[in-house]
Amino acid sequence: MLVLNKTVLMVNSVAGSRSYPLASHDVPIGTSQVTLAALNERSREIFRSIVESYLTTGEPVGSRNLARILPMPLSPASVRNVMSDLEHLGLVFAPHTSAGRLPTELGLRFFVDALMQVGDVSEQDRRNIEAQVAGIGSGKTVEDVLTEASQALSGLTRSAGIVLTAKANVRLKHIEFVRLEPERALVVMVAEDGQVENRVLPVPAGLPTSSLVEAGNFLNARLRGKTVADLRAEIEKSVAEGQAEVDQLTQKIISNGLASWSGGEAEERKLIVRGHANLLEDLHALDDLERVRMLFDALETKRGVIDLLGRAERAEGVRIFIGSENKLFSLSGSSTIAAPYHDSKGRVVGVIGVIGPTRLNYTRIVPMVDYTARVVSRLLSGA
Repeated sequence: MLVLNKTVLMVNSVAGSRSYPLASHDVPIGTSQVTLAALNERSREIFRSIVESYLTTGEPVGSRNLARILPMPLSPASVRNVMSDLEHLGLVFAPHTSAGRLPTELGLRFFVDALMQVGDVSEQDRRNIEAQVAGIGSGKTVEDVLTEASQALSGLTRSAGIVLTAKANVRLKHIEFVRLEPERALVVMVAEDGQVENRVLPVPAGLPTSSLVEAGNFLNARLRGKTVADLRAEIEKSVAEGQAEVDQLTQKIISNGLASWSGGEAEERKLIVRGHANLLEDLHALDDLERVRMLFDALETKRGVIDLLGRAERAEGVRIFIGSENKLFSLSGSSTIAAPYHDSKGRVVGVIGVIGPTRLNYTRIVPMVDYTARVVSRLLSGA
């Protein structure tokens, strides 16, 4: 079981073969801070049953149905009394008069942090992930692998799969500067994985072609196997120490070229989203359709999604954002489950996960996201 308010929350695997670190959320789970001590065994079982029913059906569950499925003998009247207590704590609510109960966002967060037991990834899911996320090589780039990983998660979870990559972590093979116009040049960057991307940058009027050639030669003599961030730091250090073997004009071209590839700004990072159509499945009402429309609008807001995943990137394990805990999804009522992936040196180089309704199957998806992140890390490290 979990304990609330720890920096990292460990979810024990039912199979006992692995534990999954869950990074704690940034946002308070509600004005009423509920702890396990506030619930006796009967209340926990009833609350767990309400949440699990919601995650399975999306529908409210009533006291009579709960009384039939509980592992302990309780009358519907006794169940209603407990449900009333849970509602007072802010963990459940009644969507309309005489209806059953649904978990609130506070209730879902409490369930995830304090009651959820996570099973290991099934052997079939492992095989599916391994088969779809094929190895780098045979013409496949890192972006191809990440796209396949996103697609695999989307298909297995029936949600939208997401990947955030940092261009600053691409390992370089070649850089070239090509003049386009008197005051504009093209920077061509070739990565070790075969990716080729171009940027246009301004250059001083009257700049000799020899300065562009010199800038390319200077960088190519130093970049092999380095990331953009590594190369930029090395060049800045050389310039600061007066060791750069180029003139000031060429230094400026080099600095501007590397800055355009730094990936430091959110807009410079690559976001891959696959499986939007999965979010249209299993809609129960017009309200659901409106929620999905809002989610689509949010996904189009690239900066917001990148900022959200950036928070998951700084976590030690799987990160879960539920509904209005993140302002991006406060209207659409959606959840995100994401985990960072690493390169061969153990450095975080991106985030992978899923976005879907708040009634995601957290128990199944948390280990699946964790496993996919580990598969991607293994592929990127060449292991």
